[in-house]
Amino acid sequence: MPPFTLPFTAGPDHIDVMGHVNNAVWVQWMETMATAHWEAVAAPAHQAAYAWVVTRHEIDYRGNIGLGESVTAETFIPDGPTGARFDRRVDFRNAAGKVIVSARTTWAMVDRASGRLMRVPAEVAAPFLDQAGAVRASTSATDTTG
Repeated sequence: MPPFTLPFTAGPDHIDVMGHVNNAVWVQWMETMATAHWEAVAAPAHQAAYAWVVTRHEIDYRGNIGLGESVTAETFIPDGPTGARFDRRVDFRNAAGKVIVSARTTWAMVDRASGRLMRVPAEVAAPFLDQAGAVRASTSATDTTG
């Protein structure tokens, strides 16, 4: 599956005392990307049944943008899930196409009805993986160890 993309433009509320996008804003944009990707690709029944929570962000800042400048964010799932967890890559490219912020984020699936972590079912993972992606999820719905 090709990366999912969205544009972001730095507004006045995004700018910090250094005159560029604050690091916390990049994290908010990562969440926006993950949510939009989920809503665009996941089946409506899966969206109703499951939610995602962040367990980790690993971010490399290699550049920044200022007020009014834009980036194109792209996200994809590099590998199948492990238990309840799914890693996601998010890259932000400036107008020249250079990656200026890159992240690997880990998300855990939550069953909305019980509020508990659960293994990512294969049928939930499949639409997010390309043909080479290995789906290692089971269909167990009650793994609380992740």
